[in-house]
Amino acid sequence: MNTQRKKVIFILPTLLAGGAERVVSFIAQNINAEKFEVCLLIVGFESDSAYAVNGVRKIFLEQKRVLYAIPKLIKVLKKERPDLAFSSIAHMNVAMGLASLFLPKIKFIGRQASVGKITASVENDTQGWFGRNLTNYGLRKLDTIVCQSEDMLNDLLENHRLDKAKTVIIHNPITQFPENCKKIGSPGKTKTFITVGRLTEIKGYLRILDALGKLTFDFRYIIIGDGPQKDIIMNKIKTLDLVEKVEYISFTNEVHKYLLNADFFLQGSYAEGFPNAVLESCSVGTTVIAFACPGGTREIITHGENGYLAKDEKEFLKYLDAAVQFDPIKVRESVYKKFNQNKIISEYEELFMKLTTGT
Repeated sequence: MNTQRKKVIFILPTLLAGGAERVVSFIAQNINAEKFEVCLLIVGFESDSAYAVNGVRKIFLEQKRVLYAIPKLIKVLKKERPDLAFSSIAHMNVAMGLASLFLPKIKFIGRQASVGKITASVENDTQGWFGRNLTNYGLRKLDTIVCQSEDMLNDLLENHRLDKAKTVIIHNPITQFPENCKKIGSPGKTKTFITVGRLTEIKGYLRILDALGKLTFDFRYIIIGDGPQKDIIMNKIKTLDLVEKVEYISFTNEVHKYLLNADFFLQGSYAEGFPNAVLESCSVGTTVIAFACPGGTREIITHGENGYLAKDEKEFLKYLDAAVQFDPIKVRESVYKKFNQNKIISEYEELFMKLTTGT
């Protein structure tokens, strides 16, 4: 083994299906093996893994909750002695900030996954005084926080009073860039819309369905995902008499196939971190119709170039009703030049080297 390599441990609560899990496991598999020795440390259970992470050593703590796993996390990190520990998702980052008090020789990076204040407001997930202060304290103990968008960075600075010098913006990479690109649909054929994402209030499925219920032309709408709002969404579909038009898929490993065959990707979110599904949709050339919400959507979608950004539900309906696709090749190129994996992985490698060597 090359002793000059820097040892990096990537830390996640689980390997369940989710954007953070996929992006972090992708980074772990693709950073330069000649420069970095990599290990993936998972708080949860190996049996729950939705992603196959090949070529990377994995440690599963087999614990249900991050809070109760902190002593085990510290024990493993003391044994492994990495140069750098990289965590993702807010509560995991707070836990690692607290753990850093016992591990002064390790550099800690936290990757934020959402615009916290807006997400908490929409989903009515407010913290008390103790929770807010514990979160602030834990985040401030990290050496660096990676944000996925300008809005996420501003949210952190405003609501957690972080040192801006300890933050950096690195977008998510396109984790799969398929060879095939969609073709513009035939005039007059039934339009196919699709949304991929967790079934939660913040994702805005209900306002998408309200808009679809007002369309006067025939269409098909595919929903891929699972989550706590599933029953509410299914009941909404029945109430709007859309059962015959909606196809529901809880999970599939063939998301790209569905995106490739859809005419438009719909995003109803009230806030986003950096929407991987929107990025993937553009990567196959599928036009996006989205609300101009806080987060990374506005850094992926250029209105009138690769999609539409609606300021309200009336405008969203207008774009649905017009349903004009952009040139798939141009849609694809618009995201490749900004978010291809070589560019994003290089940005992570530069950050890791800067923290571990000062260069």
